Amino acid sequence: MSLLSFIDKLDDQCIRYVIILLLWADYIWETYLSIRQFGVAKSTVQIPHQLKDVMKNDEYEKARNYSIAKLKFGFVKQFHSIIINTVVIHQGILAEIWRFTEGINPFMDEVSTSCIWLVLLQLMTTLLDLPFTIYYNFVLEEAFGFNKQTAGFFVWDKIKQFLVLQIITTMVASIVIVVVKNGGDFFFIYLWAIVGVLTLVLLTIYPAVIAPLFDKYNRLAEGELKSDIEALAASLKFPLTDLYVVEGSKRSSHSNAYFYGLFKSKRIVLFDTLLAKDDGSGCDNDEILAVLSHELGHWSRNHNIKNLVIGQVNLFLLFTVFGVTFKYPKLYTALGFYRSKPVLVGLFVVLQYVMMPYNTVLSFLMTVLSRKFEFEADDFAVQQNKGVALERSLLKLNKDNSGFPVHDWLYSVWHFLILLYYSVLKL
Repeated sequence: MSLLSFIDKLDDQCIRYVIILLLWADYIWETYLSIRQFGVAKSTVQIPHQLKDVMKNDEYEKARNYSIAKLKFGFVKQFHSIIINTVVIHQGILAEIWRFTEGINPFMDEVSTSCIWLVLLQLMTTLLDLPFTIYYNFVLEEAFGFNKQTAGFFVWDKIKQFLVLQIITTMVASIVIVVVKNGGDFFFIYLWAIVGVLTLVLLTIYPAVIAPLFDKYNRLAEGELKSDIEALAASLKFPLTDLYVVEGSKRSSHSNAYFYGLFKSKRIVLFDTLLAKDDGSGCDNDEILAVLSHELGHWSRNHNIKNLVIGQVNLFLLFTVFGVTFKYPKLYTALGFYRSKPVLVGLFVVLQYVMMPYNTVLSFLMTVLSRKFEFEADDFAVQQNKGVALERSLLKLNKDNSGFPVHDWLYSVWHFLILLYYSVLKL
């Protein structure tokens, strides 16, 4: 029996309950894993003997309390989310907002109605999440010394994020609707190709055009570090064109480093929080080079290209399923859309609900692949004789970010794949 045949035997209310059941199943599973991890964090009061040489008592206690605080926050936020999603599905709120949008839209065409509907949904989501975002940054992160945002910076940052998101999503949504409406029976092929091109364009312009709207980027000053990074890039034939430092310290004290760019034009970005400070935080030059050796390992092993190819294959599969199912009436009526079958609503239902079990499995498999890539990048750094410095840098970054080093085995397998990966290696 095909999926559509099965759906055809169900009434609207039953389909609605199936969607809610899938949402709650995912929520219960993730909450169960978090409860297990919460128990480990609460009970592991003493530093495990394996870590006594790499963490001090106060560092361990801060990391443990930080982990407990984030888990508690997650319990409340996820419960809030599942209740909101349940109410939205059960009460047909998506359809109510659509009918309201039709009433206020003077143009009465599907493209403009869909764009207004999307903006209203994102506005509602932003407002519902805002109290949690404020609490996380100005209470939880502040308590552990990580938040560096002022209230004014936070407000302006959120306004910019919302405006940029609306420009991008409404543009993409408009293109999707036009392609679906005019692409014929094989519209999903054209849709996949166009969205693939848009993805590459956004990946190209985001670091150079969009990211600077939110953070200040400065070229790395001349000196030993810059010379060493350029020498490392040259030795690996990495086509480095620019070195930047981003002022991440205005937002948070967490650290990071990455590279971006296509073909023969690559740029490396260091967070200013990664650089060594007088208070002992950050990394020394050799440790920064080790971190960059790890990142360049991803480039050398073509991990970004592999992820891009996998993403495009997955996108084609999702659009193919959408092409088969999006005209099916019950996918709309189950959510309260009785008079119309908007393309954007159909895409949302298929990608968010119909494909939910597939998305969960895919997420797990991508975590497996991500772990494999991370270990390969570590191995690449070791091959560049950066293993000892990489170990020191990872320990420092874990300390600076208050990473809790003890995990429940099942939580670890699902989220990090550490136990599973090493089990495979031993075989």
